[in-house]
Amino acid sequence: MKSKLQNLGMWVILSGILIAADRWTKSLAVLHLQGQEPIVLIPGVFELLYSENRGAAFGVMQGRQTVFLVIAAAVLVASFYAMWKLPDFSQKRYHWLKICICMISAGAVGNMIDRIACGYVVDFLYVRLIDFPVFNVADICVTCAAFLLVMLMMFYYTDEELEVLHFSFHR
Repeated sequence: MKSKLQNLGMWVILSGILIAADRWTKSLAVLHLQGQEPIVLIPGVFELLYSENRGAAFGVMQGRQTVFLVIAAAVLVASFYAMWKLPDFSQKRYHWLKICICMISAGAVGNMIDRIACGYVVDFLYVRLIDFPVFNVADICVTCAAFLLVMLMMFYYTDEELEVLHFSFHR
């Protein structure tokens, strides 16, 4: 039970730090970028540009806030389950997986807070060079964690090591 609580505590702390970073950067974007011209950091490449996204990545599913809130809630339930099932901190092999879970949770919560409070997500990072959709810290957390998770599943963890996460009514 102690190891389960340690995992959950680490999940709350690390996710909380990432959520705080997301909230702080979004508040700075609102304060300094809203209604202003973009701040060009690298001409033709990267700028800070205030944007309100009422959809998902790349602007799809505009105005479907309830769907996004349900997805975020499902992510949190799955994250709680995974952190509960994973071995304690003495099993260092699982640390990267725990970090991915924290990052995905933080990204989901960071954008969920915006959706509940504002009805949209504040985005402000824009890669002009490739005309990439405007994004934020929560998006970075989810994207990096998803990429890392795929790499870990393909090259680091074995199927047997991941069996600890299998859902079962027996035990």
